[in-house]
Amino acid sequence: MSDRLTRARATGVLAVLRASTPELALEASEAIIRGGVTGIEVTFSTPDAPAVIRELIARHGDAAYVGAGTVTTAEQAALAADAGAEFLVSPGTLPHLTRSMLDTGRVVMTGAMTPTEVMGALELGVDVVKIFPASLGGPSYLGALRGPFPEAPLMPTGGVNPDNLADWFAAGAVAVGAGGDLANGASLKAQDWADIEKRSARFAAALAAVRA
Repeated sequence: MSDRLTRARATGVLAVLRASTPELALEASEAIIRGGVTGIEVTFSTPDAPAVIRELIARHGDAAYVGAGTVTTAEQAALAADAGAEFLVSPGTLPHLTRSMLDTGRVVMTGAMTPTEVMGALELGVDVVKIFPASLGGPSYLGALRGPFPEAPLMPTGGVNPDNLADWFAAGAVAVGAGGDLANGASLKAQDWADIEKRSARFAAALAAVRA
């Protein structure tokens, strides 16, 4: 395992955060961290995502693993890196964009679904291949990809929940991305931080059980 992935592997679960305002993103992040999940992927579908990233790092330092998601342009990659993002995530793997992300020196995670796409991402030198949407194939699909790519660092995103977390890691995930089952959209809209904290606690407990 690359030393560059030490933090991602140690964190285990990255909360994929999509919020309608920076304020909601910060409140949701705080609830997630209180619950025990310390990986926060602030997506660029959140307004002023770099400011949210910068503030979370100022508040938590190394106690949280904070990065940017839904990176779709080289400008976004640069803005996120300047804000201090430790990792950059894109839903797909476009060569020009991926090279721009790699140029920032941050940990780069780009999306793929098929074996051909996985090969393309690995050829470009990404740190992690994000299998997305992982819900389409489930843990068995991730396990099947392990056949031709036994050493590839794979991170399923989509369809990950506390009940199947162990299955994803057993199938070979280096870490997982968790969206709606963790940073729940309805709870965010209702500002139900207690619910989001409880969701995070369930993920944290499931991860602890995997590691035990």
